[in-house]
Amino acid sequence: MTVIVRDVTSEDAGGFARVRRAALPFMLATAEQLTFDWAHAHPESHYRPLVAVTEDGGIIGTAQVGIAHDAPEPGIGYVNVYVDPAHSGRGAGTLLLRAAEEHLAERGARTLYSWVLDAPENRVWAERRGYAPSRSAYFLRLDLTTAELPPLQEPPAGVELRTAEDFAADPRPLFELDAVTTADEPGDVGAELADYAHWVATTWEHPLLDRALTTVAVVDGVPAAFSAAQTDGLGRYATGMTGTSPAFRGRGLAKLAKNASLHRARAAGCTEAFTGNDAGNGPMLAINRWFGYEIGATEVRHVRTIG
Repeated sequence: MTVIVRDVTSEDAGGFARVRRAALPFMLATAEQLTFDWAHAHPESHYRPLVAVTEDGGIIGTAQVGIAHDAPEPGIGYVNVYVDPAHSGRGAGTLLLRAAEEHLAERGARTLYSWVLDAPENRVWAERRGYAPSRSAYFLRLDLTTAELPPLQEPPAGVELRTAEDFAADPRPLFELDAVTTADEPGDVGAELADYAHWVATTWEHPLLDRALTTVAVVDGVPAAFSAAQTDGLGRYATGMTGTSPAFRGRGLAKLAKNASLHRARAAGCTEAFTGNDAGNGPMLAINRWFGYEIGATEVRHVRTIG
């Protein structure tokens, strides 16, 4: 059966999400989220989502393709290819990758990064196409129906736990906290959050962001640590980001915020919790083990130089 690659249309969001959930069940993916992401992509990212479809129009593969416009170095592109496991071996991944690389090369990318699930066949596939393995990251899962979460604790003197909803009138303090924690997050490609308007449009207004479950530790009136919560309406909860401002680290504030968020998530009816960690982020991995998270899968970031 012939497979073709094309740009997405608005009608593809449901099929795109279905393939992502089948290939990567540890990440949230909804049609609403994807439609939002496609509509709000930064112009400088040259974002181009692609789908691989069969003759009958069924979507069997997806690719997220773009330029890392917020990276401190220019010329960095990314391409993440996922194929429905029920349709592997039909060339969909190769066609998606080829179209993605052409798009990125035309827009000045010289270094390409791609996440690859850590299975022998996947790594061989990537390496045969010129990609070399780099750092690793873990997907972690926690069953909220059976987990014995640490008991809730009273915050220390001067510390208050709030939700993101409490900052609805002025979310800029949360933007500043997000920016300072993102700046030193482990990874091959750095990121600098400097565009507040874009952050509001794409992060604060994102359909997966659950402001009622997102928890912020405030010290003497200053947001110091946070745990951003995402939910998909299907009982699945994910931690989008957990971080502490450098000036407040070493006080257990991130753990305090995340514990409160997890308790709220379970009370709200969430049954599964997901998160991801860079393999080198020992402190955050230790926190997640403390909560009872278990590693569900590993991804290896691969890199290729072109041009």
